Amino acid sequence: MKEGIHPNYQEATVKCHCGNEFKVGSTMKEIRVEVCSKCHPFYTGTQKAVAARGRIDKFNRKYGIGNTEQE
Repeated sequence: MKEGIHPNYQEATVKCHCGNEFKVGSTMKEIRVEVCSKCHPFYTGTQKAVAARGRIDKFNRKYGIGNTEQE
């Protein structure tokens, strides 16, 4: 690496909107995020199947998928 052209790599604090904080390596001192692994529905398991089902049904209605019964 060339000297003097790269930013300093340091320990940074990541702060989430939910209040969670953790340390990572970065060129920035502080990083703010809206969603982290502590509050994201995929990782916490709080995503409701009902909410997902509503989006799936909306997609199927939009493209005419699903209600095709074969005789």
